[in-house]
Amino acid sequence: MRLLSARALRAPFLLASLACCLAPALRADLVWSKDTGWRVEGGALSGLTGAEGRNALDQMNRARESEEHGSTRSAYKTYESVAKKYPNSIYAPEALYRGGRLHLARKEFTKAFDDFQQVLSRYPNTKRFNEIVGEQYRIASALLDGARGRMFFGLLPGFVQREKALEYFETILGNAPYSDYAPLSLMNIARGHQKLGHTEDAIDALDRMINNYPQSLLAPDAYLKLGQTHATLVDGPYYDQAATKEAITYFTDFMLLFPGDAGVAAAEKGLDNMKTMLAESKMRIGDFYFYKRSNFTAARVFYNEAITAYPESPIAGRAKLRLADVEAKAAGKKAPAEGKAADEAAPKRKKFLGIF
Repeated sequence: MRLLSARALRAPFLLASLACCLAPALRADLVWSKDTGWRVEGGALSGLTGAEGRNALDQMNRARESEEHGSTRSAYKTYESVAKKYPNSIYAPEALYRGGRLHLARKEFTKAFDDFQQVLSRYPNTKRFNEIVGEQYRIASALLDGARGRMFFGLLPGFVQREKALEYFETILGNAPYSDYAPLSLMNIARGHQKLGHTEDAIDALDRMINNYPQSLLAPDAYLKLGQTHATLVDGPYYDQAATKEAITYFTDFMLLFPGDAGVAAAEKGLDNMKTMLAESKMRIGDFYFYKRSNFTAARVFYNEAITAYPESPIAGRAKLRLADVEAKAAGKKAPAEGKAADEAAPKRKKFLGIF
């Protein structure tokens, strides 16, 4: 009884395994040649039989004949009809694909992308999967770079559609998240947002790139661009330095992770600028507490932070002189000559900059 139960349990698994083995053999391919037209090869699963099968095949041949003779409008309508009438047949994904290629040849980019997307959405196991994702990527790239669609009435050029390009790159990410096109799409999304002035969205795309595809060949460029993009958000030493700190983090990470990359020189320059900015910001706050509030404790804190932010910089030297002035004044002593000169110069500088 126990043996019989075990056999009963194994039966479904054996049937499933057999089906998996037979599936490739049953799957049919649609093949085209000028001599014979379309024909089904390599299996028994075409999705249609009898009169329906003959009608679908006849329409596919008429569409391809129109396509070969340059009658693109007629060819597209016939392909579209096949896709609608016989959605479960082997002809439908090919009809949609051919329609997309016809739209692409006419520079009807959005229609072409939509046709290709229908193939991937409805027939994800299509043998043309990689080819179609590549076509979608090329359409999105062209639109991002300013390609214009088919002219209106043969006179007016189509519109630039960079926002649509960003939408398409996101669609490609959803279609093929593990393909080589995924990290490329994220880098292009970042580039597109930068073109449109959407800095925060560009940072989000670059952040997704380094988190989701850290082993990609594009990862070094993403780290460097993150540092540079955060740096563009820095308004100066008198403002919040959150963006400065983020830029420092990404420039530092880039140099640690990719020491042999060609972008190291650019990262070093960016890091120097950001550390200088952060140290200068600490100096300005320290000056405020020292000269305007006579708060020696707070002044010491910020001058020391300026030294810590960039100890090898000239700003660190200035901060040390300020600290000597602070200690002298805190003790009720006359400031050293250098410190006194700096003290006398400070009000003029502040008044000139108009910050306090």
